[in-house]
Amino acid sequence: VGIERVAYRPLRGTSRLGPLIAALGVSLFIQNAVMLLVGSRPLPFPALIPKRLYHVGGAVFTNLQVWILAVSLLLLLLLDQFVRRSRWGKAMRAVAQDAEAASFMGVEVNTVVMLTFLLGSALAAGAGIMVGVYYGIVDFFMGYVAGLKAFTAAVLGGIGNLRGAMLGGLLLGLAESFGAGFIGAQWRDVIAFGVLITVLVFRPGGLLGEQLPEKV
Repeated sequence: VGIERVAYRPLRGTSRLGPLIAALGVSLFIQNAVMLLVGSRPLPFPALIPKRLYHVGGAVFTNLQVWILAVSLLLLLLLDQFVRRSRWGKAMRAVAQDAEAASFMGVEVNTVVMLTFLLGSALAAGAGIMVGVYYGIVDFFMGYVAGLKAFTAAVLGGIGNLRGAMLGGLLLGLAESFGAGFIGAQWRDVIAFGVLITVLVFRPGGLLGEQLPEKV
């Protein structure tokens, strides 16, 4: 909420490039602040769930992967229903479509934006916990690549389309997994950012993004 007030609220009404640059700047600031406070060495994350290995056919997976998939699907379902059916979710969509018109209709734009940042931060914290549980370590840089891949998934599915972001995340994960299996795990991040560049060049609106006509 504090970040929204300091870094984003003054940029409302500007081009979309301004908030994007502000997001990158805030991300770098927080990373370096955490590094100064905690240190740059990775720290162990407590094993909340004992790890077990399963073999089904030719597939090998762990119970952690099953738990993470189940929790992720539950959170995505709850978020989708909240945005589509709740009063606050409808207000979020109204502000995203036209903040000025929403304000004229009685929507408290500042409150809705702060709630959106609060909800997004809570979901990011949940994702960070799942990453820590899966890898067993945490460090000040752990959210940077994950954030870029989340952005890639959103672009792939279509910016502003929640279900598109879910589809984009699934497709990106499959592309990384198959790519790592066929050409090597060291190319995993290269594949992700290659997908981002390809989508931006050939379909900037994403797979499910609406291609809105520009009014003259």
